[in-house]
Amino acid sequence: MSGIESLAPAIAMLAAFACLIGGGVMIVRRSDVRKGVLLLVMAVVLVGNVAIWTV
Repeated sequence: MSGIESLAPAIAMLAAFACLIGGGVMIVRRSDVRKGVLLLVMAVVLVGNVAIWTV
C-alpha cells in the first residue's frame, strides 16, 4: 500500500475514536441520546471497515 491507501485506515480509526468519545459524552450528558447512540454505531461500522480493509 502506498499513499492514500495506507493513510485511510489511520484516518478511519481516528474518526472512530472521535465518534466513541463524542457519542459517550452525548449519552452521559443526556443532551441528545439518540445521536450519541448513532455515533457509537458509526464507530463500530468504521472499525469493521478498517478490519475488512486490513485483511
